[in-house]
Amino acid sequence: MGSQKRWLGLFFSLVVTAAMQAQQLSPAGEVTRRLAVDIFKQLIEINTTDSVGSVTAAAEAMAQRFRDAGFPESDIQVLGPNDRKKNVVVRLHGSGKHKPVLLIGHLDVVEARREDWTTDPFQFIEKDGYYYGRGASDMKDGDAIMSATLIRMKKEGYVPSRDIILAMTADEEGGTSNGVDWLIKNHRELIDAEFVLNHDGGGVLADHGKPAMMEVNATEKLYGDFVLTATNPGGHSSLPRPENAIYELGDALTKIAHYQFPFELNNITRAYYERQVPMAMGQRAADLKAMLKNPPEKEAVARLSKDPLDNSTMHTTCVATRLSGGHANNALPQMAQANVNCRIEPGHTLEEIRVTLEKVVNDPKIKVQFRENSNVLMDHGSDRHSYVPPAPRKEVFEPLEKVVARMWPGIPVLPNMSTGASDGVYTNAAGMPTYAVSGEQYDRDDIRAHGKDERTGVGAFARGVDFYYVFLKEVTAE
Repeated sequence: MGSQKRWLGLFFSLVVTAAMQAQQLSPAGEVTRRLAVDIFKQLIEINTTDSVGSVTAAAEAMAQRFRDAGFPESDIQVLGPNDRKKNVVVRLHGSGKHKPVLLIGHLDVVEARREDWTTDPFQFIEKDGYYYGRGASDMKDGDAIMSATLIRMKKEGYVPSRDIILAMTADEEGGTSNGVDWLIKNHRELIDAEFVLNHDGGGVLADHGKPAMMEVNATEKLYGDFVLTATNPGGHSSLPRPENAIYELGDALTKIAHYQFPFELNNITRAYYERQVPMAMGQRAADLKAMLKNPPEKEAVARLSKDPLDNSTMHTTCVATRLSGGHANNALPQMAQANVNCRIEPGHTLEEIRVTLEKVVNDPKIKVQFRENSNVLMDHGSDRHSYVPPAPRKEVFEPLEKVVARMWPGIPVLPNMSTGASDGVYTNAAGMPTYAVSGEQYDRDDIRAHGKDERTGVGAFARGVDFYYVFLKEVTAE
């Protein structure tokens, strides 16, 4: 009986050891997980919205974290165009064998009102297996993971083959002081790198909790805001008439809601779907094959487009996000206005989309203008368009394939296009190929970024911490 207990004890020990090794866990790994959660909580509870928050407060808090971890003052920079929008840049020096790698992540978050949420958006809350708070998935989780990883490497005395630079910045979500753009224009020497890893995208896509694929955003859509304005002489509300600015604007928005931009695939999204075909089942498998034909089958495209992720991958999308109108409760509105936010497929300019919206609305009484990041309205849109997707780099994808095979056996690594937008638009334009890589798992039916009760899974976050340390070491090992 005693020998049986010893055997069982040994067996249990081996199982636990194997599990720890499979997840790359160690005492240092456990410490890093706890540190990452602590940083995550600290960042969530610093309001970094454009309206009333301070990105500088978050940047200073992170700078202090790095000082406490032993980074010299000369390798920590807190700088920016104004008192509220400062960025933090940290450098872990390597052997210099290769040019640096730049890690980027934004510290600012989308606005959030307490009355809209079940919990306080600026309190870090753990509940039912999730962490809640504004920025929980976009992207203070990523900031915490990257910071904890660099701190662990510093404390271990790790010397990478290239300098690792971390820039956590302002105004990715809006505002007029985008940190990555500002750093490139004013302090390129601080962040110049051979390539960029952006934590604001990618990750393990799951279907109802089951990991399906590791996504890497190798290109992204172009962000654009457009303003529709209806004007009218107005009058007394006791004498209503059909010529009403709010009604006219409503008609225009209804037309946009019912309009679908043409189906498109680029080299990245076509490869993304081609690699999904062997994994797909049933109707989806048939639809993917039919959609990939030349010409594609319209019925298959229509069925796939019912899924918001597929729809946004295959089409430019435009949606009304803000409304205002009227000047008094007892008067006919003299003006009504709406913001229409578009996410544009690569290759199309902002002006091209403005003209398309104008044609869709087809009403001379509705003015369609382009809104610059500075909130200036322009009658002619910018000719800016999304960048050409960079070629996959072996320095990124070979280590990624290796780590994914170890941590999520059997799932493929698929380069894809971000259906949103990120600061990668600035780094790619500056000649630094950018890839959005994350080890956090998210479910395609529970994407809450920018929405109510934003959250990320407790287990997914812990796994993401484990992944990033191993992956970044692989990227910088030789």
